[in-house]
Amino acid sequence: MLRIQSIYRKSRICATILAIKIRSFLATSIDEPQYSLYRDTHEAGSRRSERECLQRGVSHCGTRNDGASTVTAAVQTRAATDRVRRRRTRRRNLRRHWQLYVLLILPVAYFVTFQYVPMANNVIAFKDYNVVQGIWGSPWTGFDHFERFFANPVAWDLIRNTLVLSLYGFLAGFPIPIILALALNEVRLKFFKRTVQMVTYAPHFISTVIVVSMLILIFSPRIGFMADVLGFFGMNANLLADPDSFRHVYVWSDVWQTAGYSAIIFMAALAGIDPSLYEAARLDGASRLRKIWHVDLPGIAPTVVVVMILSVGSVMAIGFEKAFLLQNPLNLSTSEIIATYTYKIGLLNADFSLATAVGLFNSVINLILLLAVNTVSKRVTGNGLW
Repeated sequence: MLRIQSIYRKSRICATILAIKIRSFLATSIDEPQYSLYRDTHEAGSRRSERECLQRGVSHCGTRNDGASTVTAAVQTRAATDRVRRRRTRRRNLRRHWQLYVLLILPVAYFVTFQYVPMANNVIAFKDYNVVQGIWGSPWTGFDHFERFFANPVAWDLIRNTLVLSLYGFLAGFPIPIILALALNEVRLKFFKRTVQMVTYAPHFISTVIVVSMLILIFSPRIGFMADVLGFFGMNANLLADPDSFRHVYVWSDVWQTAGYSAIIFMAALAGIDPSLYEAARLDGASRLRKIWHVDLPGIAPTVVVVMILSVGSVMAIGFEKAFLLQNPLNLSTSEIIATYTYKIGLLNADFSLATAVGLFNSVINLILLLAVNTVSKRVTGNGLW
């Protein structure tokens, strides 16, 4: 009886193995060209169909044409299928996330209305604009207004003052938010960290007019306490009237106002670094400076590059308000920049065509700098805006 049971079990095992072998044999014996033709008919444009057309040639693609036409047909079918798939994906995303698209309506409308539509008015730079004839009715003058600007001896002084003030502000204001973010990231006492953040963020929400009023009160030779301190040490007490001191007052007051708020983006980048990297550095015995150099800085490098590109791209676009409010006849040689000059000739002298030409020149320079810095950054670091 036991012998019969043993024979029965062995026969079942052999039957199972035989069934597996037969199934495997049948699976590998299917006519691949027929299967490929069926798949190409019902699933046109799939990845496997295209690969077979490229590798196997004519007979395996269900066609009698030559290899070149087969590949062309497969690529065209694949492209059409991808277009249909992308269209369906967009529709599905629109139905699924329609609330997010509704939220985009107001920002898009704002940028179109106040940023893109006014660009059409740049045509004034190439016309002799007057209010009676309007923008499109005024006669064309070509590049006459640009020639007027560059023929003016003050033009190069404006460009020099703008570049010096911008580069000074960039060199002073760009690294400080990064250093502040790295320092706050190492602070473990939450109360102290939040207090420092609040103190450094607060100046950002003070208007430029109030900041300039504070500077005038601080450095005023009559009522300012800094005038007495500087006079005690034998220094120039009236910094706002000194052309050489104007740039220092402008730049460092701007750093005080924007450093804390600008550090937010770098702190957000630091928060996204993988904590396991810090743990690995700790196990290797790295000090805090080593962690900052080998973990923090590489982690925020893409963010630093993007912020640097945007900063350099706006190097000629200095804020008009602070320069104009701090300006006086004594410091005019260094405080007169392109923005203040455009305001004076455009709104005060009503020379709208010349003002538009100067503003367009300024914008083109910013665009060229943005494209150049982005290209260099992509080649050197691999990071950029696009």
